Amino acid sequence: MVESGGGELDDGAAEVLDRPLPEGVRRRVVQIVSDGFGGLTVAELPTPLRQYARFTPTRRVKFAGNAMAAALESDTLFRQRIAERLRETQPELVGALDSGAPPPAADPLDVAAAAYVLRPTGWVKLVAAAGEEAQRADAERVDEETRQELERLREELAGARAQIRGETERLRAEVDAAKKEAESLHRKLRGALSDVKRGEAAVRKAHAETDTVRSEAHAQVSAAESETRRLRTRLGEAEAALEASRRAAREGRSVEDMRVRLLLDTVLESAQGLRRELALPPVSVRPAETVDAVEPGRMTPKDIAARALSEHDPAIIDQLLALPQAHLVVDGYNVTKTGYPQMPLEKQRLRLLGQLSLLAAQTGAEVTCVFDGAELAAPVLLAPPRGVRVLFSKPGVTADELIRRLVRAEPPGRPVIVVSTDREVADGVAKAGARPVASVVLLKRLSHG
Repeated sequence: MVESGGGELDDGAAEVLDRPLPEGVRRRVVQIVSDGFGGLTVAELPTPLRQYARFTPTRRVKFAGNAMAAALESDTLFRQRIAERLRETQPELVGALDSGAPPPAADPLDVAAAAYVLRPTGWVKLVAAAGEEAQRADAERVDEETRQELERLREELAGARAQIRGETERLRAEVDAAKKEAESLHRKLRGALSDVKRGEAAVRKAHAETDTVRSEAHAQVSAAESETRRLRTRLGEAEAALEASRRAAREGRSVEDMRVRLLLDTVLESAQGLRRELALPPVSVRPAETVDAVEPGRMTPKDIAARALSEHDPAIIDQLLALPQAHLVVDGYNVTKTGYPQMPLEKQRLRLLGQLSLLAAQTGAEVTCVFDGAELAAPVLLAPPRGVRVLFSKPGVTADELIRRLVRAEPPGRPVIVVSTDREVADGVAKAGARPVASVVLLKRLSHG
């Protein structure tokens, strides 16, 4: 079950996040919940969160972050309420997400957090993109820090080499001066020899200091290279862990589980409805009850046949939508061009969707309206009405093919009603197990309110 932009069911929650929620996105989500927390009454909060109702937003984030994140994921109604608060505080961002075109200048983490709360179509891609962007930013930051550290070490090494060269040149000048002094002061040969020896000792010391500085610089460069290798190893481990978590998520979740569960609910509700319709007796059957007769208050086969409706009777729509877990799929332009072709396409869509919203509210059935995207010159900025899922076919795919895909996606046995006058569509969905209904029948039903 999924929420639409107005708080009803849509197809956003059919998408499943196949990886852990990125930490940056999770912090933004917790902040959104904390900001919307104060606008709710205690009765509107999930039971585990009521103890934090009087906390300040900062204390809620610190002490109730995990509890709020868990409640947002498990409690759909609570998430809807937080989403409504988000719509009030950030209408521009929410409107852009509903239209499918997030603002280019918006922070990817803010966009992903809002998409995680609102669950519009494609929200999983936004969350995944934000996680990848954060990971890429962290990697770039580490690379930049490593590069800066290497540059600093290179500069220090260059400075040390320059200092050594200067010291060497100075010592060489002193040796030359000593030699000249020895030549000019031959009579003071012993003193000159002593000066030369001192100069040589100074040269040896300078060489020793130079070797020490070189060794230290080499050690620092080696340490920097080791740190770079360690960071690369940690990055590889993180990528391996991420891939393992993705694989575990894919193995732990299956679309078939959802379809089997939906079919089981349909069978159970159908069995209960059939039992009520046929007024079945208790399970303990007596021999006398096997005799063919009509009991007072029971329906005969003729009575049941008399209740069957004509294919052109608009009341058949209500009868079909009363079936358990019924799903009404409408070929949008086929209906509008049958009922009011003279109107522009935009007004045709708005009129049909408004009427389908009333029908969904009256019957409680799942309603999906499909339009052909090939006739669109630009993306449609359309807020789906309450209770109606609105889909446009992708480029190169017709609305008829999209309808057939929707029918094939349903588990066998679920009541699916397809409204279209197109004979090819009607025959195709009938072979797949769906119930075709002519567009004029739906138009008659909608005109009666």
